[in-house]
This record gives sequence, C-alpha cells and structure tokens, in this order.
Amino acid sequence: MIWHSGKRGTNWIIFAVTLLVVGYLILAESGATVESSKKPLSSVQNRLIADGFDPTTIKRLYSRPQVSFEADGVILLFTYKEAQVDYGQFTNQWSISKAKDYIQKNKADLTRIEKAYGVDKKVITAILLVETGLGASVGTRSALNTLSTIAALTDPVVRNNLWDLIPDSKKISRKKFEQRATSRSKWAYEELKALLKYSSREGVDPAAIPGSFAGAVGVAQFMPTSILAYGKDGNDDGIVDMLNHADSMASIANFLKSHGWRPGQSRKKAEKIIYHYNHSSYYVNTILKISSRLKG
Repeated sequence: MIWHSGKRGTNWIIFAVTLLVVGYLILAESGATVESSKKPLSSVQNRLIADGFDPTTIKRLYSRPQVSFEADGVILLFTYKEAQVDYGQFTNQWSISKAKDYIQKNKADLTRIEKAYGVDKKVITAILLVETGLGASVGTRSALNTLSTIAALTDPVVRNNLWDLIPDSKKISRKKFEQRATSRSKWAYEELKALLKYSSREGVDPAAIPGSFAGAVGVAQFMPTSILAYGKDGNDDGIVDMLNHADSMASIANFLKSHGWRPGQSRKKAEKIIYHYNHSSYYVNTILKISSRLKG
C-alpha cells in the first residue's frame, strides 16, 4: 500500500526522481522505446465492462490521449527493492525539525484528529514524513495508467513484451517474473476498480489522479482499495481528497484505529498495528523512532 520518498533539503523528492531516472536508464540499456499505446489496455477495458462498469464511460476514458500503457513505471515495480530505501534519512535532526514544524503548522487538525480517533499525532506525522516527506513528493505518474498497465499483464502477449523491455542485467528469472506478473496483475486490477469507484464517488477525474510508480495515492500514499475502506474527510468539506493533508491525517488515524490502535497501548502492540500499514519491520521501527524523537 505504501511507497516512499524523501531526503534532506531539496532531496525530499530524490527517491522518486531516482526511480524515474532508473526507469529511463533501464529502457536506454534495453534499447527499447516505449510508446503510448491503447491496444495493450483493450483487455483491461473489456474486463471492466464485463464487471459492470458502464461501457460508454470506460471506452471514453481509455480513448483519452493522457490514458495509455506506461511500461517504464511497471519495469520499476519489477526492479524496486524495499531494502534499498534509506529510512535513516528520516531520523536525522533536519527531518525531525521539519516534522516538528509540521506539527506546529497543523496543530489544530492534528489535535482534533488525535482526539477523534485516539491515535497519537506524532505517529501520524511520522508516517506522513516517511511516505511523502510531509506531502513534498506524492508521485507524478498517472495512477490510472499505472494500475491499468499492471492489470494488463494478465495478457500473455503484453507480459512477454514487457519482459523483452527489461535489460538482461535487471532481469529476475523468467519463472519469478511470470509468477510476480500474474500476482501483481490480479492485485492491480482490484486496485484499478477501486480507483474508478473512488473517483466516481468523489466526482473527480480518474485520469488526473497522481500516484507513485505502484499506484499509491496522496499525502499518505494509500492504495485505492484502502481509500475506499479507510479514507476519511478530515476537514469536513464533504470530499475525501487524499491530496489534502487533513483528509490524509484522518485516513491514517482511521486505518490505525481500525487495526486496533488504542491510547496507552504497548510498543509491541503499536508495532503490530503499524506493520499493517507497511509490511516492513524496518519501516515500523523508523516510524516509532521518529514519533519518539518528536516528543522532545
């Protein structure tokens, strides 16, 4: 559900930029050129229509020039490794200072949300810090294109074409690739359906929603299924907007509360709950270390 970015100063967005550069290098190394294409997404459109989405709406959406198959981002998803993320960057003095400033700036919203959900505002802030550098880097890719592209990998022809675009130096075994492509395409299709339901519910253009290279959305980097399940209107404007800080704060708090967060709980319990947000012990320990440092 969660993907990461951030570093010191202008480097808040360095991780996202690095992923973008790596994507171009991978394509350059392969000697391939990925052109925008509608055809690889035909099977996705057919599945959506078969699953009850309005045919006219779907066909109109996928005929728009900004909606296309984007292989470079998907290649990143197949080469990204969680272990490569430098979580230590978020616990240095500069990052902690920025987080403290953020708490002061958003004190009213954070205090109100903490009271409403019983979730420590320092933990909420720590998650926002790690996820997007407190909103500095929410992703620049089209969440719709990303999820549609991954979902299209159920088609053997599309999957084979993507394999050919990955240079040999970046390839995992073909067997592992096939396994991951099959699993991730099923996952992405469910997220794609959730994105379309969310955008319809909130009256927003699905093609205009920015996301990470895996389709995570907003300041809190929620996947669309999590937005539907846990997204909250934190500023009482009648809309769940994951690019809005108050909405993202409330959504994080609701997620953690729904997974068992209670005031005064033990660290061990907190670890288990945060682990639901991101299945990485390194991530969990970083969040709790940041929140602890924010007390001072």
